[in-house]
Amino acid sequence: MYGSHNGRFGMRGVGVAVAGAVLLLAGCGSSGDGDGDGDGGSGDKNPAAIGQRPEDAAPYWVNPDGNAARQVARYAEDGNEKDAALIRRIARQPVGEWIGTDRPEAEAKGFTEAAGKAGREAVLVLYNIPHRDCGQFSKGGAADGDAYRAWLDRVAQGIGDRGATVILEPDAVLHLVDGCTPREFHEERYDLLKGAVERLKQLPGTKVYLDAGNAGWHTPDALFQPLQQAGLGAADGFAVNVSNFQTTAVSKEFGKQLSAKVGGKPFVIDTSRNGNGPYTGGAPEESWCNPPGRALGEPPTTSTGDELVDAYLWIKRPGESDGDCRGGPKAGAWWPEYALGLARSTS
Repeated sequence: MYGSHNGRFGMRGVGVAVAGAVLLLAGCGSSGDGDGDGDGGSGDKNPAAIGQRPEDAAPYWVNPDGNAARQVARYAEDGNEKDAALIRRIARQPVGEWIGTDRPEAEAKGFTEAAGKAGREAVLVLYNIPHRDCGQFSKGGAADGDAYRAWLDRVAQGIGDRGATVILEPDAVLHLVDGCTPREFHEERYDLLKGAVERLKQLPGTKVYLDAGNAGWHTPDALFQPLQQAGLGAADGFAVNVSNFQTTAVSKEFGKQLSAKVGGKPFVIDTSRNGNGPYTGGAPEESWCNPPGRALGEPPTTSTGDELVDAYLWIKRPGESDGDCRGGPKAGAWWPEYALGLARSTS
């Protein structure tokens, strides 16, 4: 309806992911670099095992027990190596871990400890702002400002002094700009976002990127002042194209235009599903919700070749639904058929 990212949130995978983190800490997961193919290496007893990417290519942690990794294992057990190989394209890459509401401290600790054990850094996504998503597919969030601050403090305690890259509150600023969030909540939201940046930046190993929408939504002229009001000055930078499909080239140009208006701040780009660019075959409001024919984008890396682009990241987890549209399950639920489509469409 508003051209937003939407459909990004769902906690179906959080319990699985935290369980994987605990297993890693117990020594049951691979902490080595692997061979880059995500197959666990030729000496691994489990051909479906997922290892870490080479650190010089992607210093971020690959969750060996995420939804995609589990799907690889299921296909392998069924002897369906063709589909296992396709989903392995997703499973072997580091993706954002979306922190839930029930056990935020334990989740943040589990992910960052597992990442540290593997010699990597966790990518965390915080998406719990009050009045989130304007009542659409991913509606919800903390009950009020006090609840949000308490939740955020628990996340921060879980991260501690370990390394983490945090993507802060997708859509939160954009829905202030486009009028989706009622005006009576604006002052509180700006205060919460600014406070969140400040709290997270108290942590010695945490980098914070405030969400700044995508190139198909609003212009840098409409965004730079709201972003500054939301605390961008104290953040490490901003994030563009989260859960969206704008190409990397278009996103990079958008980010550079915005960066020029906010003091040269660097940014990260979500390349998880932008390999074929945005969907243009239907109504504009349908372009963001499980669009067909999309493809995986550039793998996560800090080697972007551009000093303003800190990283390409897979913030949206490929294969998780945007919402119950086009036959998909509810937002955030793992959808293997869509994941297979993304992998098949990737050159």
